[in-house]
Amino acid sequence: HVHPVESGGGLVQAGGSLRLSCAASGSIFSLTAMGWYRQAQGKQRELVARMTRSGSPYYADSVKGRFTIYRDNAKHTVYLQMNRLKAEDTADYECTGDSDCGVSYWGPGTQVAVSV
Repeated sequence: HVHPVESGGGLVQAGGSLRLSCAASGSIFSLTAMGWYRQAQGKQRELVARMTRSGSPYYADSVKGRFTIYRDNAKHTVYLQMNRLKAEDTADYECTGDSDCGVSYWGPGTQVAVSV
């Protein structure tokens, strides 16, 4: 019953910045964590960043120091600030929410393309 929706994707030059947003609607009170995954064409989906309800973040090694995950609880929105973007960051970025009962909810995704 949780419906994450991503926004903020687009085309950006290498070295530039972009901020993705994930707004969650529905039964959001049961969520224990929210995160960002990405999937490049022809590659497996990978976890980029994740934040638990307690505020503990996780980052993939490839984005540490460049990406920041944060949230605005009042707006029920999780953000992914992406700085110093690289060509290899080009992918479809998807937001996910994890519930107390072990169910994961996925958004439709937003496309990020980094030009060189």
